[in-house]
Order: sequence, then structure tokens, then C-alpha cells
Amino acid sequence: MKEELYYILQSQGEGSLSVTDIFINLIAAAILGAMIFAAYRSTHSGTVYSARFNVSLVMTALVTTTVMCVIGNNISLSLGMVGALSIVRFRTAIKDPRDTIFIFWAVAVGVCCGVSDYLIALIGTVFIFFFLVIFGFVKDVNRVLIIVRGEANALSEGGRLIEEFFAGKAVRRVYTVDTNGSGEVIYETSAGLLKKISEKDGNLEDKLREIDGTLSVSIMCQEDEISG
Repeated sequence: MKEELYYILQSQGEGSLSVTDIFINLIAAAILGAMIFAAYRSTHSGTVYSARFNVSLVMTALVTTTVMCVIGNNISLSLGMVGALSIVRFRTAIKDPRDTIFIFWAVAVGVCCGVSDYLIALIGTVFIFFFLVIFGFVKDVNRVLIIVRGEANALSEGGRLIEEFFAGKAVRRVYTVDTNGSGEVIYETSAGLLKKISEKDGNLEDKLREIDGTLSVSIMCQEDEISG
């Protein structure tokens, strides 16, 4: 049994790729990597976009292709590679959850090109590229924080006004009052809802400032993506 297993492992090393095959694999990985580069660039904007990370995606595809060319059909080499890579730990923070998809995409392209399976790599890349371009422009709804500072009675009256203004669709996140009888209240809602209701019922800020005891009114927009 041991002899048979040893023979199988040895025989897997036969049939290594020629220099031409290696170049073709790397060129195919570079072309598909360029598509990954274009997809990442078109679906990220502002300071969320990282040119270095985008270049690293292309290099990931090329490095993975090179590794697969070395491994080939050799089981012993593949097991050794798994053991070597298992000690690697990455600590790079991912800014956007979509970045994980691009990393796996680059690795998948490298694996397919490394084993000369260009058809799967091409079809998969076109398919993923199509959907990423479509869904890449989908953004989360921007959140708005309405911050009112003033005396306790003004906070209570302001909170009642905000809840009536948004018909209960604004959520109170913070309500604090110190020993001096002043504090702040913070409500959260969506930017679209604020704009829609403001056009219909007037400016909310002016109405809040008219309440006796109100010191300041602030409306802050929280965007999930940082735009430049």
C-alpha cells in the first residue's frame, strides 16, 4: 500500500508545463486581471478606492497562476504548498465588504489560468464583471442624525415635534440631560425621507429653533462610503 501511494505521488510530477504554456497562462491571467482592475475601478469612488489594492488584485491573479503552474498535477507539491501557506497571516483591513469578492475573484482567475482552463476563467470573469458593474453602483441609504441641544423641556418638545414630523419613522438614539437641566437628544432617519417631508411640511430646523430653551440644532448626514 505504501509503495503504491509513493508511486502515485511520484507519477504526479510528470508532464510539467512547457515555457510556452507558462507564458500563455500568465498572459491570460494578466488579461483577465485587467478586467478585474477595470471592474474594481468602476465600482469604487472617492477615498474608498485604493489604487494600490487594485494593482494588488492583478498581481494576486498572476502570483496564483505561477503557483498553480508549479503545482500542476503534483499532489505532494500541493500538500506542501498548503502547509506553507497555512502559516501566513494577513492583517490588512478591508475597507469595503466588496473587496473580499475581488480578492477571491483574482485567486479564482489565477487558479483557472494556472491549470490552463481559460474557458472557465473567461466565462466566470465576464459573468462576475457584468453583475459587479450593475450592483456595484448600489449604495446604502444615507442616514441623517438630527441633534438638538437645549433645556430639558425643549428636548421633550423637540422630540415630540420630530416624531410628529416623521410620523414615527425617526428613531431616537440618544437622550441625555445633565444636573443643570440641559442636554441633547439625537434622532436618526434617512436623508431621502427628510428631504421628502421637508418639501411638504417645511424646514424642520427652523421649527426646532423656535422652541423656547433650544440652544442649537444640527443635522448631520452619515454616509457609508467616504466620498472625495
